[in-house]
Amino acid sequence: MNPQGTARSSGEWAMASTLDDSIDAMIREFFRAWERRDTDYIVSCFTDDAVYHNIPMEPIVGKAAIREFVARHASRPPRRVRIHHQVVSGGVVMNERTDYATINGREVVVPICGIFEIDDGRIKAWREYFDTGAFRPA
Repeated sequence: MNPQGTARSSGEWAMASTLDDSIDAMIREFFRAWERRDTDYIVSCFTDDAVYHNIPMEPIVGKAAIREFVARHASRPPRRVRIHHQVVSGGVVMNERTDYATINGREVVVPICGIFEIDDGRIKAWREYFDTGAFRPA
């Protein structure tokens, strides 16, 4: 179905598939940028009024605040990201992944579910759901 609630034509399906593939590739590259600590690339993926919300924490609102958050991670050891499943539909991306990070000399493994809302090829909203227990000392 298209946004008007009618059946999609074959051309609409092809266009939706191409757009979904493009968004899928953008989010995968976004995570590769996190692995290599590429602050400029990461921030370029967001709209000016984007919201990044690690659900257990307060939301980070606006590109400048997101840049500040991302830059704080630049001196930390690179993290690895393994995306297990990712689906894209109508400008929404959902992924299930595992992040591997080193925090205070200890490897931390965090299963995460992420939701992205994409607007004109940029991330408008990014929400992440995870258990903060992974960050507690053993």
